[in-house]
Amino acid sequence: MFYNTDTNRHGLAHDPFKAIVAPRPIGWIGSKGSDGSINLAPYSFFNAISDRPKLVMFSSAGLKHSQRNAIETGEFTCNFVSRNLVEKMNVSSAAVDYGVDEFALAGLTARRGDLVDAPYVAEAFAVLECKVTETLVPKSLTGGDSENIMVFGQVIGIRIDETIIRDGRLDMTIARPIARMGYMDYSEGCDVFEMFRPQL
Repeated sequence: MFYNTDTNRHGLAHDPFKAIVAPRPIGWIGSKGSDGSINLAPYSFFNAISDRPKLVMFSSAGLKHSQRNAIETGEFTCNFVSRNLVEKMNVSSAAVDYGVDEFALAGLTARRGDLVDAPYVAEAFAVLECKVTETLVPKSLTGGDSENIMVFGQVIGIRIDETIIRDGRLDMTIARPIARMGYMDYSEGCDVFEMFRPQL
């Protein structure tokens, strides 16, 4: 099958776009508002975009609480979503009023970052502490604004639980990372295999 995205007439029960762009890492974003309230929310439009410097990005339609806080304070955390925390991550995705503490809602421990005044999930196997570098509203081919707001951050500190380290590497069979698929589907990324780039 083929369809034009201008009309989006794919004939399927659900739009397949996000199911094709999968699996996607989950940006479990911890943030603090200028009013002192804390927030925790998962984003499936999230990824690392640079290694030098270390940059990450998260995005969603409209100005959600995490974007608002990150823009106000210039700081946020990205928390590793593992299989043992996936149900709590899902609880933190609930649409609640601004100022509601999703850490408490999900039964998680909020701790202040070492280098940022933003909360992180103490139970997470890894945490990225980030400072906002820029925000961006992507453009369409016609020059119109996307409905999404992107927040970019530079990773200035990394916390790792040493229980997932084996032989100097993070062992994903222990960490059991969770990824977002399409629809309401998730996957567990612990079926790991290794390949080396060919030397031609």
